[in-house]
Amino acid sequence: MNTTVVPSILPLNTTSYTSTSSRVQQHTCLTVLLCLVFILGFFLNSFSLWVFCCRMPRWSSGTVLQFHLALSSAIALPISPMVAVYFSVGSNRILCHVQVALFASHIYGSIMFLTLISIHRYVAVARFNEGSRMKQKGFVTKLCASVWALVLVLSVVCASVLPSSKEGRHEYCISIHQDNLIDTYVVINIFLWIFFLLPFTVSAVFYCRLASTVARLNIDTAKGLAVKVKSQKMIGVCLVIFCLSFLPCNVVRTVAVVLKKYHLGQEEIFPLMETTYYVTWIWSELLNSCLNPLLYCFASQKFRGVFQSLRIPFRTSKRLSE
Repeated sequence: MNTTVVPSILPLNTTSYTSTSSRVQQHTCLTVLLCLVFILGFFLNSFSLWVFCCRMPRWSSGTVLQFHLALSSAIALPISPMVAVYFSVGSNRILCHVQVALFASHIYGSIMFLTLISIHRYVAVARFNEGSRMKQKGFVTKLCASVWALVLVLSVVCASVLPSSKEGRHEYCISIHQDNLIDTYVVINIFLWIFFLLPFTVSAVFYCRLASTVARLNIDTAKGLAVKVKSQKMIGVCLVIFCLSFLPCNVVRTVAVVLKKYHLGQEEIFPLMETTYYVTWIWSELLNSCLNPLLYCFASQKFRGVFQSLRIPFRTSKRLSE
């Protein structure tokens, strides 16, 4: 019976490290972690989307960007159970292509919307007395639609340019072991690095300019102090998401591709690389699930107000019970 290998992009597959070996089972802890990430991500992302859709009837341009960032995070939710099922019973061609498309949509969407949020925050603070299209809700809505159109194209390309193939007893689907596609993997890896570094550089530049602007704000007034503190927190959270969430996966994937391309490692090292990639991906999803709601709180007074309004009834009921 043929066995199907999960994609190398999500995560980098090295389970069957020879064409004649059987699929190496991952440790049960990884399955447990995937389930925990799914539960936590489902709760936090559902809460964020509920706040945006049901408790914030009037959106600003910044709220539109935050909602689409939450949507790009929610897209990754089905991936965890898919990978957990793969650990137990394997996968199939259609399922692995769906995983790649979802993962690509999540990565591309998150990076683009984080970059747009950094630009919007700079414009809102540094150019608060000037008109800008980034402050117009209609323009930002159209911009988000354009981003999703680009994300859709990129996701379809990622899921289609790496066809599945059968080698020996195994059917490989988007696998690093498809030697005829290793050059394609190298090109995709370079593209993913460019897509990470370019938005990160843009975000870093705008946040540096924002930091310079808020450093000159008059903190003797309550409004000036609030703007400065909120901006500093947003800068910190966004840069942490970029560096600690997206960077580790890029590094591990690059190491595996280079080892395969130039035959620098023994075949036995690939299962270790696979496990490492799974761990970094789980870490990435955990950070995204926990840090994105913090970003919404720092960026939106309305979101923070809804969160605080939910805490007050909880405290009141707790006091009554005591």
